[in-house]
Amino acid sequence: MTTLSIMGMAALSGDLAAQNKLTLSGFVKEKNSQETLPGAIVTVKGSETFVNTNEYGFYSLSLPPGNYELQVYFPGYINDKTFSLNLKADQKLDFSIAPQNTLEEVLVTGQSGNVESIRMGSHQLGIEQIKNTPALLGEKDVFKVIKLLPGVQKGQEGSSGFNVRGGGTDQNLIILDDAVVYNASHLFGFFSVFNGDALKGVELIKGGYPAKYGERLSSVLNITMKEGDKQHVKGEYGIGLLSSRATLEGPIIKNKASFLISGRRTYADIIAQPFLRNKNQGATGYYFYDLNAKVNYQIDDNNSLYLSGYFGRDKFYTNESYGGSKSKMNFSWGNATGTLRWNRVISPKLFANLTINYSNFNMSVYLKEKYSSTETYIMEYLSSIDDIGAKYDLSYYHSAKHTIKTGYKLTRHVFKPSVMTTLENKTKQVNSATNYISWENNVYIDDEWKINNKLAANIGLRGSSFTSGKNTYFNLEPRSSVRYLLQGNTSVKASYTIMNQYMHLISSTGINLPTDLWVPATARVAPQRAQQYSLGLFHDLKVHDQALNISLEGYYKDMKNIITYKEGASFMNIEDPTNNSTVKTFEDNVTSGIGKSYGAELMIQKQKGKFTGWLSYTLSWTKFKFEEINNGAWFYPRYDRRHDLNLVGFYEISKGIRLNALFTFATGNPVALPRHEARVLGSIPTNGNLSNGSEYILNLYSNKNDYRTEAYHRMDIGIQFMKQKKKGTRTWEISFYNIYNRQNPFFYAIEQADFSTDKNLYKYTIFPFIPSITYSFKFS
Repeated sequence: MTTLSIMGMAALSGDLAAQNKLTLSGFVKEKNSQETLPGAIVTVKGSETFVNTNEYGFYSLSLPPGNYELQVYFPGYINDKTFSLNLKADQKLDFSIAPQNTLEEVLVTGQSGNVESIRMGSHQLGIEQIKNTPALLGEKDVFKVIKLLPGVQKGQEGSSGFNVRGGGTDQNLIILDDAVVYNASHLFGFFSVFNGDALKGVELIKGGYPAKYGERLSSVLNITMKEGDKQHVKGEYGIGLLSSRATLEGPIIKNKASFLISGRRTYADIIAQPFLRNKNQGATGYYFYDLNAKVNYQIDDNNSLYLSGYFGRDKFYTNESYGGSKSKMNFSWGNATGTLRWNRVISPKLFANLTINYSNFNMSVYLKEKYSSTETYIMEYLSSIDDIGAKYDLSYYHSAKHTIKTGYKLTRHVFKPSVMTTLENKTKQVNSATNYISWENNVYIDDEWKINNKLAANIGLRGSSFTSGKNTYFNLEPRSSVRYLLQGNTSVKASYTIMNQYMHLISSTGINLPTDLWVPATARVAPQRAQQYSLGLFHDLKVHDQALNISLEGYYKDMKNIITYKEGASFMNIEDPTNNSTVKTFEDNVTSGIGKSYGAELMIQKQKGKFTGWLSYTLSWTKFKFEEINNGAWFYPRYDRRHDLNLVGFYEISKGIRLNALFTFATGNPVALPRHEARVLGSIPTNGNLSNGSEYILNLYSNKNDYRTEAYHRMDIGIQFMKQKKKGTRTWEISFYNIYNRQNPFFYAIEQADFSTDKNLYKYTIFPFIPSITYSFKFS
């Protein structure tokens, strides 16, 4: 039976059961800009009936004929307004609500509340909350805030990557307007690619996944862009120590069509250029830029079109000249995405959207060495992944207590792991690893049902297939989440999910650059698979009119077919047609294994009042096992951290002055360091081959990652001064990163001390105490 047949049967049975009810439907929008508000709650005053708007701001509510008073709740907006309604027939009603001018209710939230929601392991972030956290070099970063949530392990100091519940960075599905972003880092991983001025919403899902989501094992980070103000032209620009940014939005046709464009660029290369030039006429530079753009058009009350895109790039370069020789190196990487979406209200109970999207990530290295007029060496290395896909989603709103969703998605992946071209003295050689074209199909059905006043469930099933070459994988992924209300302010929740991931990210050994390679599952490298069990207790506590949202979740996750490089392998081991002994494909370079992760997560939030904030704590264990690594024994991966604690606070000192602060602590992460060294005479083994040498030093290790680094901790403080001017709002922000100058480890190295034959362990650090100042101005 097809999903469409199931939808039809559900619709028919729903009509028979609810023939005496009418349907109220429409959108919830922001009053000033007419932006839709996903996740808003529409409630019937004096009853327990409520519904959430979907990700596009649409709601559908079935009620008997009569008079009603309705309220709309959305974090950060005025929520005490009552809408009166005399419902005599099916009716379309759009709600417009105004944002508040205070910090209240702009923090981390969950759909339909902490206790009532069926969802667990899910966090929604307010964009204003991201902008109010202390900045590093003036940059407000989405990932820096994500790392302050429970269950999210910090990566290496200075890295924007994050790990969720024991998963690798490749196991996070990061999507921007439904398009996948494969490498979400700027500045060698220090910042994410997401410009907060262009964003509308951020949601992180760590467990209990709805059936519509798949493709990765550990998390979904769903980021949506603003649609653009439909009524007024307005904008914002900011100037920081590292970069400047500007955003402009407004109507194309008032109340019908709008646009948004937002750009950001660093100018470190321009400022530092005079200092980096040397007497040998050399130059070194780095910069990144990104651009977000979106247009939308409301065809009529039931149909809307959206077109959005992102383009960003990083570039590092050096030019040097010594005597008669010249050297030039360019290293660049970047993402491009595009999304075309058609939203359609088919009926008051049926909502559909059709989406076509494109994603690209590519990396290139260009090196040119000119030794003389006749001797030249050129090397160019390229790697990329391209996706183009389409998906169709349907939502049927049977009643306020019952919603069925279904959909289908098709994606074409093109993997180009590596192409190296060399030119030496007019002799050209091209070494290319195998390219892969893969097709991925996904279909799902999801049923969310509030069975009675205490029990609710979300049961779903996702089917997927992946074809690469002559090999095809098929998998079923059951999803289930259950919530039981113990009393009005306490609930217990449980979930079980299976996830499959048909692509792998091979991390480069010892290289802190975006040289990691995306490769597909093949006949020799199976897709990754995980099953996760979660159990949680949720409670809303009220003390003297102050509300605290408390959640405690435990989880256990099994992972299979995770891969890593074999010992001694790297991304440069590519196919060489002139040497049959060289590795032919990435499959010969990797080994697969299993993993497990388990732990507990605590979060306490205060969302109202002059002082708001949250506390998060994570206790977790993550272990891996590969037959060809560590003698087949279990070991801790580098991102395993036993304890992780975060304290985040915001205080509105007075109108126009806001103070924000955060403290973060995490136990050290495991690393591999040699315990001894030996001097060996003879030949050096390299990737199974032998190279001649008279003597070399051999580092001797015990168990893998058996050394744990120092604990990581720091405190950041920021203060904002806002003032209303004639044409807008001016903001000065002063931030202090790592205020007590903690020397957190960036990496460790064993080196020989000066004037000695002894070798010692040295800790290298970055990001000491860093003050910064940022100026921004919003105008309309």
